[in-house]
Amino acid sequence: MSTDTLFTICTVVVLPQWLLMVVAPQWKGTRRLIAWNAVPLLLAAVYLYLVATTFGRAEGGFGSLDAVGRLFANREVLLAGWIHYLVLDLFVGGWMTRDAMRLGVSAVAVAPCLVLTFLLGPAGLLLYWAVRSPHTRRRPPFAVLAGGWPPA
Repeated sequence: MSTDTLFTICTVVVLPQWLLMVVAPQWKGTRRLIAWNAVPLLLAAVYLYLVATTFGRAEGGFGSLDAVGRLFANREVLLAGWIHYLVLDLFVGGWMTRDAMRLGVSAVAVAPCLVLTFLLGPAGLLLYWAVRSPHTRRRPPFAVLAGGWPPA
């Protein structure tokens, strides 16, 4: 299978779960899908296959930004990197959805966090952490910079 075809398949396979988490997080099917982690685990297996068959054969490495650039010039390694993002972002989105239900955070408030996580990963997580903070005893991100951490 070509890297372009595998890219398309992996990218498309995450979309239903993202859509369900945004529009129907309370639905039994969504909750099961998230609990099983089926999609992230399936993609993790594809990632592992790519790593096992490609890494060590590609030029570059992780010792410098230039080395990473050379490593990701290889299309299989680039695809593995993309799948890495897909898996971790989807896993984080699933955690956010479960956590929001556990804490009673409104699905309407969580939806923008999920969309941002899908598009910009860590930015969505940061927004979610701020959205969830009134529902926990934890401070929002960077509260330490405003003083008062840990709480008295």
